[in-house]
Amino acid sequence: MKTKIILFSVVLFLMAGVSFAQKKNEPKSIISEKVAIKKYHKKEELERMQKGELLTLYMERIEVLTKTLPYIAFATKPGVTMSTLGIPNDNDNRKILDNQFESTDDYFEATTEFHKKILPYSDTSKLISAIIFYEEIMKSLHEYSAYN
Repeated sequence: MKTKIILFSVVLFLMAGVSFAQKKNEPKSIISEKVAIKKYHKKEELERMQKGELLTLYMERIEVLTKTLPYIAFATKPGVTMSTLGIPNDNDNRKILDNQFESTDDYFEATTEFHKKILPYSDTSKLISAIIFYEEIMKSLHEYSAYN
């Protein structure tokens, strides 16, 4: 009985290791699935919001742009991988992409800390204008992808 449990545990452990190894080699999306604007706003909607809500929207738009704009030569929407672009999905290229994601995350984290401390001092009307501007950029990216 004890032998069966040990054997079963070893087999389970090996299967888990194989599944993790396969996921490690899967092609990664160049643009994260998590990065998207859920809703675009009109100026009137934004004017009715509290400043705290506006600050959150502003920082969300910064995140989307930070994690999308560097890759528009490849894609403007999530789901495109190196493999779909014909880039070899080898260890070196995955490592380069991982390093790029890590650098982008570090930059965004530093920017967020700055915005949390300084952005509350901004003028509400300028904050609204910036949010609308960022949303227009995102709409333009969708138009850009339609021409390719």
